Amino acid sequence: MRRLAELVLAALLAQGAAGALAQAPAGSAVASPAGPTVTVAAAGDIACEAGEQPSLRACQQAATARLVESLKPDAVLAIGDLQYPTGTLLQMKGSYDKTWGAFKSITYPVPGNHEYYNLATGYHDYWGHRVGTYHDPWYSFDLGAWHVLALDSDCTYVGGCGADSREVRWIRQDLAAHPSTCALAFFHHPRFSSGPHGNNQELAPVWRALQAGGVDVILNGHDHDYERFDLQDANGRLDRSHGIREFVVGTGGAPQYFVLWPHAHSQALRAGVFGVLKLTLRPASYDWRFMPIPGESYTDSGSTACHPAPSPTP
Repeated sequence: MRRLAELVLAALLAQGAAGALAQAPAGSAVASPAGPTVTVAAAGDIACEAGEQPSLRACQQAATARLVESLKPDAVLAIGDLQYPTGTLLQMKGSYDKTWGAFKSITYPVPGNHEYYNLATGYHDYWGHRVGTYHDPWYSFDLGAWHVLALDSDCTYVGGCGADSREVRWIRQDLAAHPSTCALAFFHHPRFSSGPHGNNQELAPVWRALQAGGVDVILNGHDHDYERFDLQDANGRLDRSHGIREFVVGTGGAPQYFVLWPHAHSQALRAGVFGVLKLTLRPASYDWRFMPIPGESYTDSGSTACHPAPSPTP
């Protein structure tokens, strides 16, 4: 496995992979690929502990890493719960680093609930200050023409996710300071999900702040399945003019969940599949395609134009 990671990293470096993350405090934009079109690979819920053997339903982090390498992305979005079971630095180096660590220089991570077992001595020691600070673990950056917000949805640990919380205030300030035609946010826990964890009402103020700032796409993990929703507001109502499309991509390698039925406005739902979401970010639109690992056939794809931010409410 270590040899695989070395080969993948060498290939990326040989191609001049752009987008190395610069150290930056929360609220700052970090270095990112430039250009009219950017290719992104995204998934969360990734690495089993070293020594656990892959199976049909678990521990496929090496297979998804090979898939990422085949896509030759400009950037990788790692959507939390990157290392099981408790995200220590030793666990990260023993498993995540030997697979998805090949893309570390172009990876933008966010913490999940498993990172909070060892946030300072695991997650922050591995990624450094480029992922914000221990008390403000959020940051933003640009990918081509897109502005991207990397957020922390572990509301209990970040002072809450209410309308007047530090994080929601920062979201409003950041989007106001970085106006763009297209914007994306990613964080671990989904506001809406048909998986076992279900909907998370606590994140409604986060969604409202993102929608008010013109965000087009939200990426989440936490439920170990793939799901795509229609354009919605924070209350789960369809909004084809200014709503946000949410993807749940908890398919990075960790043991899969079972799902019984889709929630309202769920347009695609699949449990028991490993893979990554490929996003092609264009100046005024985006394409998506869920890419399964070899041996699996499920896929999902489409395109949508970006929309302007809604007019401020008087």
